[in-house]
Amino acid sequence: MDFQKATKNIRGELKAYLQGAGLKSLVIGMSGGIDSTLCAALAKPVCDELGVTLIGRSIPIETNKKDELDRAKLAGECFCHDFKQVSLGGMYSKMEERIHIFEQKPNSPIAKGNIKARLRMIYLYNVAGMNEGMVLSTDNYTELLLGFSTIMGDWGDYAMIQYLWKTEVYGLAKYLADEMEDDRAKEALRACIKATPTDGLGISNSDLEQIGAGSYEEVDVILMDYVIDGNATFRDHPVVQRYEKTHFKRNWPIRISRQNII
Repeated sequence: MDFQKATKNIRGELKAYLQGAGLKSLVIGMSGGIDSTLCAALAKPVCDELGVTLIGRSIPIETNKKDELDRAKLAGECFCHDFKQVSLGGMYSKMEERIHIFEQKPNSPIAKGNIKARLRMIYLYNVAGMNEGMVLSTDNYTELLLGFSTIMGDWGDYAMIQYLWKTEVYGLAKYLADEMEDDRAKEALRACIKATPTDGLGISNSDLEQIGAGSYEEVDVILMDYVIDGNATFRDHPVVQRYEKTHFKRNWPIRISRQNII
């Protein structure tokens, strides 16, 4: 991939959209991970040029580790015009407790993670509404194909990197870091490149542990072979099994077509 060209094209597309939409802000959840940090770094110069406020929020809920929060703070301060850390831990605890009482069943770690993700998105969308803005999506193509997301908890209004493979996300982030003159911003992006990828929801120690692979290079090779090239070489691999089980997320909501109704 030509990362210089990709950077120019992504920023050009975002600029054209913002000029047409007349928005006053962009809102992004800053997790301390590579995807949100890259999206903020891509959006910042466009927002500077157009006078659009880039609002970043780090939203820890119970299971976020200190290193994640430190990276989110550094990246948020470097790439956002308005950055805050807002804890929703108390709200989550009350909601999780109420659900348990009402339903008389314990929540699984995945269910608890979904509650956290949805609470974060509720907050981000309210911030966007208060500031005449929209929420940026930070998911990539690898995660999209794996259904590595929470419905109503991860996707925003505008996705800059949703068709970039995770390995391309890392490559683009490295390119931007190498091009930056601001040492602190360079440090923020490089820290996220080196970090263990995690959703911060307490479901597992890392994203790759959930996916069932050793590296994103392995994941992308398997997905390209199976999904793009149509080969069955890795048909029984956990990555392919996850892809097959998550079609509903890529076709959400599942719809009954009009022709099947009438």
